[in-house]
Amino acid sequence: MARPDPHGGIRWHWTTPRAQAILSRRRLSEILAFYRELYQLPQEELGTLLGYSTSYISRVETGSRTITDIGALRQIAERLQLPPHVLGITDDADGDHHAVMQFADSVLRLAEIARQAGQAAAAVDELWPLVARLEARAADGHTETEVLRLLARARVGLGVALGHVLPEERLATAARWTGKGTAIARRLDDHSLHAYALRHHGNELRKARMLGAALDRLALAQDLAGTAEERAEAVILLARAAGTAGHAGAFDSAVTEGRRLLDSASATSLFSEFTHHEVHVRGLAGTGRIREAAALLDHAPDPGPQTTPHWRVISAITAGQVLARHGDRSAAREQMTAAIKAAAMHRLPQQLQRVVRASRGLPEVREEAEEALARLRAEIAA
Repeated sequence: MARPDPHGGIRWHWTTPRAQAILSRRRLSEILAFYRELYQLPQEELGTLLGYSTSYISRVETGSRTITDIGALRQIAERLQLPPHVLGITDDADGDHHAVMQFADSVLRLAEIARQAGQAAAAVDELWPLVARLEARAADGHTETEVLRLLARARVGLGVALGHVLPEERLATAARWTGKGTAIARRLDDHSLHAYALRHHGNELRKARMLGAALDRLALAQDLAGTAEERAEAVILLARAAGTAGHAGAFDSAVTEGRRLLDSASATSLFSEFTHHEVHVRGLAGTGRIREAAALLDHAPDPGPQTTPHWRVISAITAGQVLARHGDRSAAREQMTAAIKAAAMHRLPQQLQRVVRASRGLPEVREEAEEALARLRAEIAA
């Protein structure tokens, strides 16, 4: 297990349900004990990191010594990569409500840019402290609509970013965060926000293999859509979920609707001719129509400037998977090898897991994917 880097980014481990419960109690003794467990640190090493003796750390963890000095607590929060709120410190910016709101909106925009540029881990590092700050404000009674709207967006954004960087067996954490965002959005009188949250929650549920719930959320997102772009994004995700579930009728209907919307909806990072093509190919394969899927590969559109690195990786894996099942091993190997390199570069473990599953007849590709996946697991494993 990697040792913590006090100058590095915030780890995703702080977003798990257990960590959230510990942080919500704001007890330094619990936080230190959890931190040591998380990184397998003896008290001596934690003391070195924080600038205290081993015996002092032991007394803090047992509760026989408390730290109340604001400067000391702020330094501990910084060294542990935690927002000051979790240690009971009011950040200077919180004195100005409008400054906090402006800060939050900026972080959300920058995190979205980072995620779409293939830097989802950096988006997690930006979003988690923002979520902690906004939740602290809500817990302290700041429940204005503006605060709750930002909190809903931040929760959903964090879940989506986690959904990129976590391996498949941990994707329930991503779905949990998008679900928490959706719960707020549902209570606000904002159909656009609710539809946005439902789209992303449904997609994270799909990735976590909770397909029935995913289809329900995405169908509702489609019904709530107020613009052609909102409807197009809901439809493309609904098609992905239906194809994954093997529901040919629902998949065909969604793909047809998506093709119609290509003429009326503006292209986004989620919905475009390129993403529609990938979803169509994968859904045909998922519903047992390999020959049709392989034929459709010959008509792949250019990615275009709006296509994110994540979607390019997804498309390459889908093409490799279809080609392998169609018997074209050489072309499949080429697609999957390119996908492995890109997935490793952008830290996309679940895409490497897709390659491992899809390359059973290509042992050298499977081995390369497993090695890349092992390296990523070493970086993010708790």
